[in-house]
Amino acid sequence: MAHVLVIGAGLGGIPAAFDLRKHLPKQHRVTLIGARPHFEFTPSNPWVAVGWRSTESTRVAMQEPLEKKGIQWIVGTVAQIDAAESRLTLAEGQQIAYDYLVIATGPKLAFDEVPGLGPEGFTQSVCSQDHAATAWNRYQEFLKNPGPIVVGAAQGASCFGPAYETAMIIDADLRKRKLRDRVPMTYVTSEPYIGHMGLGGVGDSKGLMESELRERHIKWITNAKIASVSQGTMTVQELNDDGSLRKEHALPFAYGAIIPAFKGVDAVAAVPGMCNPRGFVLIDKHQRNPKYRNVFAVGVCVAIPPVEPTPVPTGATKTGCMIESMVSATAANIAAELAGKPADAEATWNAVCLADFGDTGAAFVALPQIPPRNVTWSRKGKWVHLAKIAFEKYFLRKVRTGSLTPVYETYVMKALGIVSLKNRAD
Repeated sequence: MAHVLVIGAGLGGIPAAFDLRKHLPKQHRVTLIGARPHFEFTPSNPWVAVGWRSTESTRVAMQEPLEKKGIQWIVGTVAQIDAAESRLTLAEGQQIAYDYLVIATGPKLAFDEVPGLGPEGFTQSVCSQDHAATAWNRYQEFLKNPGPIVVGAAQGASCFGPAYETAMIIDADLRKRKLRDRVPMTYVTSEPYIGHMGLGGVGDSKGLMESELRERHIKWITNAKIASVSQGTMTVQELNDDGSLRKEHALPFAYGAIIPAFKGVDAVAAVPGMCNPRGFVLIDKHQRNPKYRNVFAVGVCVAIPPVEPTPVPTGATKTGCMIESMVSATAANIAAELAGKPADAEATWNAVCLADFGDTGAAFVALPQIPPRNVTWSRKGKWVHLAKIAFEKYFLRKVRTGSLTPVYETYVMKALGIVSLKNRAD
């Protein structure tokens, strides 16, 4: 009997636990460790930040769904991983041995890399539900005395969709409140151009996203490095394509929301030889760590090189569809190895994104995610906004019932009407 341990109960860990339980014979144990007793649907956080959703409506208590599927559920934080001995230690001191470890911890938010950045400084975040709830509290104060807003992504960021969504959703919310005319907005990003999104662009995403920002009267600064943030002022260095300083901006703001760079969480980053210098887990094409052969990794914690060099460091985006394919490959490989078969499944790493803009939205498809691609496609319309709302309900229902795989394949691809394109790409 083997014990398969999954750490991290987010968009990678929850599906991984369900998928492993589905594919492994009953004699093998599956255990999931999460820091909170519930699952949080992170894509809803920009809505939470403006009061369009509550944290309670976008989370699922996990004990019952997991127990129904025969998955052991532990609420705790991993303090140390002894990969050489195949065991880990929780913050409370409990030690747990494993035969296979699946790391799905997500990122550590590197606010400390920019002075004054983050909820403990002077800007808000939508990277977690707690941060989004804090952002909503701060936004309510802002509405009493509106002023300039700065939204964007810091140097080293690798998650640009939520930054664009936050800017557009705030714009839509302010228009509904008849306050937009009192709020100058600026979008600040490490991307070399609007619509790059850490993917080198998707179709004409540059033209699409620039047009959207123009229509909403949102100014932008690209190749931007945030030097520091203080109360009411963000100092931004705009670089030329050769990395030299083009201009320094002192941007006034009454409300700011910035996506930080990511790092690996401390317990994972500390394992000798497991990670790159940023603390992301090194993997081969089968999601397996090259040094510790019984360790797999999925999701944002995985080490992926940038798509291309950029004047300001810009990471590669890890989308939900990409994470789902990592999960499927990992579950298949562990199941195969336990059955004495070759572990040869590979993730497809496709990108299928629904970006909500408050009253409209944009859909992006990149097959595969990292260029060159077989399919590149982007469209804009209110249908994307409606599809994103429906997908939230669909995903949370799938979590409650433990039937998550393959959620993107069965919903998002159909919503976009591109199943035939995917089949041709495959």
